[in-house]
Amino acid sequence: MTGAYPVLHVGSFGSAGPAQPACPWARTFRGTPASVPEARRFVAELLAGCPAREVLMTCVSELSANAVAHTGSGNGGVFIVEVDLPRPGVARIAVTDQGGPSLPAAGRLDLMAEGGRGLAMVAACTNRWGYADAHPGRVVWAEACWPVPAPAAPPAAESRTTAPRSRRFPRFPRSSPVPPDDWPSGPAA
Repeated sequence: MTGAYPVLHVGSFGSAGPAQPACPWARTFRGTPASVPEARRFVAELLAGCPAREVLMTCVSELSANAVAHTGSGNGGVFIVEVDLPRPGVARIAVTDQGGPSLPAAGRLDLMAEGGRGLAMVAACTNRWGYADAHPGRVVWAEACWPVPAPAAPPAAESRTTAPRSRRFPRFPRSSPVPPDDWPSGPAA
């Protein structure tokens, strides 16, 4: 099944590396519990080498399970998983379901509860998450970020017409309590 969709490689996640392949990638899954690990594998293969891979694999598991358990996707329908790299240092997953009677809400994260902690966990381990209505159904997404190196600034060219810094700005040692005599001393009286 891995040949059915593109696979990213480690070099795709840095800002200085090669250009990122076109995305987002999407795959449709049957609305059954057996599809949840398939969705997780889909995200795992696409995000191989991504610093946020494990977090987003956990999130897609929770969002896919919610689509199966709480929406029309679990009643003989389908859900769609999308993976996107909108900019360097950011990866996003989204699960589109076939709609349900309630809105997604992240409650209090209670680790001892038997259920109901999926969206709270998604909210706790990602940088942003949200949902939007989609016809028909709803899209629930999560985004994870990681630091990327800033591009190096080009070396500043010296201008021959600019006076040296010591002539433009008076300098005195930081430890000196009194400025030198040529320092302006406030408004003239």
